[in-house]
Amino acid sequence: MRPFEYIQATEPAQAVATVTADPDADYLAGGTTEVDLMLKDGIISPDRLVDITRLPLKWITAGADAIRVGATTTMEELAADPVVSARLPLVREALLRSASVQLRNMATIGGNLLQRTRCRYFRDPTVDACNKREPGSGCAAVRGPARMHAILGASKNCIALNASDLAVSLVALDASVQILGPSGMHRVPLTEFYLEPRDTPDVETVLAHGELITEIEIPLLPPAARSAYLKVRDRTSYEFALASAAVAVELDGGVIRAARIGLGGVGTIPWRAFDAEHLLSGKPAGDAAFRAAAEVAVRDPFTVPGTAFKVELAKRTLVRALHTVTDTP
Repeated sequence: MRPFEYIQATEPAQAVATVTADPDADYLAGGTTEVDLMLKDGIISPDRLVDITRLPLKWITAGADAIRVGATTTMEELAADPVVSARLPLVREALLRSASVQLRNMATIGGNLLQRTRCRYFRDPTVDACNKREPGSGCAAVRGPARMHAILGASKNCIALNASDLAVSLVALDASVQILGPSGMHRVPLTEFYLEPRDTPDVETVLAHGELITEIEIPLLPPAARSAYLKVRDRTSYEFALASAAVAVELDGGVIRAARIGLGGVGTIPWRAFDAEHLLSGKPAGDAAFRAAAEVAVRDPFTVPGTAFKVELAKRTLVRALHTVTDTP
């Protein structure tokens, strides 16, 4: 690791101005991803790190229709919030299944939404073919072992998986992020924040260099809604998802009035299953409707030999999650 300059920001505008002016500068919050990328993996080497942990961005405010969360609020703090526990179980469950207690006490909400992929080829600088790290070099994952990779939003250019559990539940809820840039504040829905790899796998979000997430707004579910986050993984301790489903439903006499579905462990971005939601609307809650929704949710996957099993796994994960929240056999 090469030497770098450390700056402790005291005001959000100062932090943004500092990073915007220097193409080799980056932000530092909890550091649970940044430090790995710098020290363990050695694939990023910023000349300057701007510490934002002392900015006034750590808070949780609940309103009648939404909860607002400062970007440097920790995962553990959000998981412990009583409004989240009561009205957003799928968010709390996603947070608790994301990481160990030690990591949750360090990792920030903004940082979690921006965490880089765990793709082994991206994180190994000795691998030459990685379009995400070296645009135009190819994708070694397409040709090599790829069990922990994506099948939705993927292509021959990139099958790197988005690893955030939290983002899956927030995408399902129509959450949005407030962004501070050189020209001021603007808000972006999370469904538009993440970018599929397509021809530019190295461009992962709509954030421009220097822009800073300051707040996340999460709409509250109706009091009668039921929600859950189901994560399928190789072990029950700290591990990334092979497949996951964030689901919320509103029932009326056994009929699904509205549904929200996010899929994780299978997408190059946190995957919102809009077509599956529309299919479920107005249908009696039960296995037939759930299996039909799963077929629509995992439509047109891009698979390689190592990821082909995820097609069926993702479908079964979603069906099981829907049965759980609707309490159907």
